[in-house]
Amino acid sequence: MKVDPQEKAVIAHTAAVKPKTFNDIEEAARAMKEQDSRRDSIFRQSVEAQKHASDLLEKKFQEALRKAKESPDTGKPIRDFDLD
Repeated sequence: MKVDPQEKAVIAHTAAVKPKTFNDIEEAARAMKEQDSRRDSIFRQSVEAQKHASDLLEKKFQEALRKAKESPDTGKPIRDFDLD
């Protein structure tokens, strides 16, 4: 990068050379296959999690219901403002 000190403006600029991501096509193809298998694995895990999501939500609901029954509602909660 070349800057003119009087004008304080860029006179010339050469972009940095970016290194190659892959050295050859075989390496790129291998990386794509690995990426595909990783994506498929993540998708399968997501599908399994969704299959069991309703059971988990039901358990959470039952636990919250049990806690609500154990501690009855005592009315309106006291706020700090009410104590002043």
